[in-house]
Amino acid sequence: MRSYGNIGGKKIKKANVQVFGFFLIFSAILWVLVQLSKEYNRTVEIPLTYINTPMDKTLQDAPKTLRFNLDAKGFLLIWKYEFFKPVLTIDLKNTTDNGAQLVYNIRDHRSSIENQLNIDFEDTNFLKDDIVIDFQPRKEKRVLVIPKTKLNYDVGFSAVNRVQLSPDSITVSGAKNIIDTLSSVSTNLISLSNISKDISGTIAIDTTNLGMLNFYRNTVNYTQKVAKFTEGNVEIPVEVINVPRGTNLTIFPKKVMIYYQVNLKNYEFVKADQFKVVCDFDEIQDGVDYMLAQISEQPRFVNNVRLNERKIQFIIKR
Repeated sequence: MRSYGNIGGKKIKKANVQVFGFFLIFSAILWVLVQLSKEYNRTVEIPLTYINTPMDKTLQDAPKTLRFNLDAKGFLLIWKYEFFKPVLTIDLKNTTDNGAQLVYNIRDHRSSIENQLNIDFEDTNFLKDDIVIDFQPRKEKRVLVIPKTKLNYDVGFSAVNRVQLSPDSITVSGAKNIIDTLSSVSTNLISLSNISKDISGTIAIDTTNLGMLNFYRNTVNYTQKVAKFTEGNVEIPVEVINVPRGTNLTIFPKKVMIYYQVNLKNYEFVKADQFKVVCDFDEIQDGVDYMLAQISEQPRFVNNVRLNERKIQFIIKR
């Protein structure tokens, strides 16, 4: 016959172990809850952040944290100051200037601190009476603003002038060693497509990597005139400059065609004698039998000017 005594005993022992384990874990949880419900006095450290930095000052070694002793239940201390640590924002408009430092008195701003940290001053002991921030005077400078553009015009349209900014320069302030190396800033990208009329708008200054500077304004206005354009062409003789005296030079072609775009209303004012095409004899390279033509003169009101032929062949007759 089979014996089941040992099997039954093992089941009883296993059940006893499980019951013991349950009560052990339950007791541990209960103990932790009891401990967390007790009142503790603990030193708490919270991070600081600053707003409204004076335009004429640069912060130096500003305190990053604030420490204080707090009477609170253990659960609150762990939950609030370990898992969800608050941040105290210091408004530098509310500081006093002693000539070399900005001083933020903690007790004078009790209400703001209590609201931000959700604490009671009666249960809190701050280790310092003031938050003291060192600063350096900022240097101011007027710098040029350069438009950054990506503009595509509709067929038959083009810009009458470059993008105009208003204002075309702004005042910035910052540490002297940075300001002295800064001559200009650019706008964010102005990106427009299928342009067929005048454009205008407001664009922000690109402050990427310039967070250490203060900008007295962060945007500028931009405008550009756009008009209907047409294409024209003129045939112009090629002039060779810097030819040595006594040199008999023959070139081909003797004339080149210039293509240009012009505002439709100015088309009739374009004349051939307003253009000039030259080749420079001094730029001839050894072993090369041609010169490169370039447009040296053109009317100011035409654009997209180009030559149909730049290589001008030459022969020197002895």
